[in-house]
Amino acid sequence: MTPLRPLHFLLPAILITAQLPAKAQAVRPGPRIRTIIVDPGHGGTDQGAKGRYSTEAQLTLQMSLKLEEVLRKALPETRIVMTRTTDIFNHVKEKADIANREKGDLFVCVHVNAAPPVRHREFLHYKTVTYYKGKGSKRKKYTRKEPVYRTWTTPNPAYGTSTYVFAADRSSKKAEEFLEQPRFESDAEVMDIPDPESTEAKIMAHLWSQKFFKNSVKLGSFIEDEFVKAGRRSWGVLQRNHMGIWVLQATNMPAVLVETGYITNEEEENYLNSEEGQAQIVQSIANGVIRYKTQLENGAPVRTDSVSPVKAAPVAGR
Repeated sequence: MTPLRPLHFLLPAILITAQLPAKAQAVRPGPRIRTIIVDPGHGGTDQGAKGRYSTEAQLTLQMSLKLEEVLRKALPETRIVMTRTTDIFNHVKEKADIANREKGDLFVCVHVNAAPPVRHREFLHYKTVTYYKGKGSKRKKYTRKEPVYRTWTTPNPAYGTSTYVFAADRSSKKAEEFLEQPRFESDAEVMDIPDPESTEAKIMAHLWSQKFFKNSVKLGSFIEDEFVKAGRRSWGVLQRNHMGIWVLQATNMPAVLVETGYITNEEEENYLNSEEGQAQIVQSIANGVIRYKTQLENGAPVRTDSVSPVKAAPVAGR
C-alpha cells in the first residue's frame, strides 16, 4: 500500500443549472437521486472480520457516520438514511426493509475485507515408523519411513479495495459453493439467500439485470476510480457469483458493497483505523456517489463502454 498522502478534498462541483427559458425550466425533471441509503456492515452480536485490535463492525460504523456527514454537506437536497447509527445488530432482511421502505435511490454498503492466514510447510526429516500386519503366528513387524514437516501460518498480505455488485446469473451450484467458503461474510449476512432456482430469485435477477445492474456497476466504477486517484490499490468492480450478498439483491435500487481494505493486513488495519485513512476512504466513496448522481441527473446515459469490467474476485494474497 502506498504511504499516506495529504488528503485533498476533490468533490465534483455541484451541477449548475443552465440559464434556460422560464417555460423550459418549469418542465425540467427533479433530481433522480433523492434518497441514499448508507449501510454500515455487521454490528452488535455480529462483529464481522477481526484484525489484531479492531473489528469490522467498529470500522464500518465509524466510516459510515463520516460518510453520512460528508454526503449531507455535499448534497443538502438529498436525504441520507442510515441503517444503523450505533453498534447494534440488524438482520439483512431488516436492512433491506429499511432501504425499500425509505424509497432509496442508491444503496451503499460499507465493509472491510479479510483474508485467511497463509499456510506454510517445510520438510524437516524422515522418521521410522513401526507397524504390524497379520494375526497370531502370521503377525509380522514392518517399518517404513515417513516425512516430518514443520507447519506454520503468517498473516495474509492481501490489500486494496474492491466494490461488489449483485451477480444476477448465480446458479444453484454456485450458491452451494458459497456455503463452503471459509470466510467472506458472517452467517448473519448470508443465511437467507433465496434459492437461485426459485421463482422469487429468478424475478429478482431479471429485475436487477434489466434495471439496476448497469447502474450499480457504474457507481462501483466511479468509487473504485476515486480510490485509485487517492493512491489505493483497486481490484475493481466485482461479482461474487458463488458468494453473493443477500442484501444486494433484496434492495430495490442500484446497490454496491464497498470493501475498503483488509483488516487482516497489519498495515491496512492501521490505515483503516487512522483519522487520515478514514477521511480518505470516506471522501473517495462520496466522490464516486456525487459523480454518479451528477452524471445521471445531467442526462448522460449509463453507457456500457464507459463501465469498468466486472471481474472475478481476486485470489487472496495476490
